[in-house]
Amino acid sequence: MNWEKLKPQHYFKEPVEHIYSSTIFDIKEYDRLYENQNNFSHQVWQDFDLKYKTGFQFCDDLRDINKDKEIICLWFFKDRNDRSAGEDIELHGKRLTYFQNTFLITESKDIKILEKKDEYIRRPLVQLDLKKDTWKNLLKRFQ
Repeated sequence: MNWEKLKPQHYFKEPVEHIYSSTIFDIKEYDRLYENQNNFSHQVWQDFDLKYKTGFQFCDDLRDINKDKEIICLWFFKDRNDRSAGEDIELHGKRLTYFQNTFLITESKDIKILEKKDEYIRRPLVQLDLKKDTWKNLLKRFQ
């Protein structure tokens, strides 16, 4: 992944250590993946998998994330028809906004997904299989 694009302002110590950034992934490449989010056998996803060599799962909604992962690494694929600007995620009491092409990375399992009033709106994302060593190396850059 393009972790070198992370900057100190993307790293937060409070309330728990986490990275929250929309600068990691090129928007043009993101758009190609977004357009094929329902077809993981498409060449753009195969190329992504080959290039970054990280496992990933598509989740149709934030509620579907796997908190059993050692490191939670979420990449938001907000629907273009979703015009809401609400805070959909609570990380250890801190509310975060669900923006397109934004990453949330944390070791904390204290993540609460806030319910939407409009249940017809999806909140899709890709959950990456980030290794603990990668997480520790990312943290070293900011400590």
